Amino acid sequence: QVRLVESGGGLVRPGGSLTLSCAASGNIFEVATMRWYRQAPGQQRELVATVFHGGNTIYRDSVTGRFTISGDNAKNTVHLQMSNLKPEDTGVYYCNIVARAGATASMMAYWGQGTQVTVSS
Repeated sequence: QVRLVESGGGLVRPGGSLTLSCAASGNIFEVATMRWYRQAPGQQRELVATVFHGGNTIYRDSVTGRFTISGDNAKNTVHLQMSNLKPEDTGVYYCNIVARAGATASMMAYWGQGTQVTVSS
């Protein structure tokens, strides 16, 4: 079984910075992608950033230039560095990985429990 644990959320003033971390544990044979999603109150969950196994990254337009996603394939960890935070960045941030749990297993998506980020003065 694969388990994801997020950390690093909190309350920050507009313009501030936070770094989120996610550690995956379990019988992880291969990771295809690592992603961060977020969900604001009353809104649908949205994709924030993706890092592929080879290192390529993709960001949603609203965070480009402010957020940086990085993954460590050897440690099965993914981080999201967030700077110049805005109130609209507030929400629960979820870590997601698509991985194979075992050499003969299929690729599956796994989710963390979420960590709250609140941007407010």
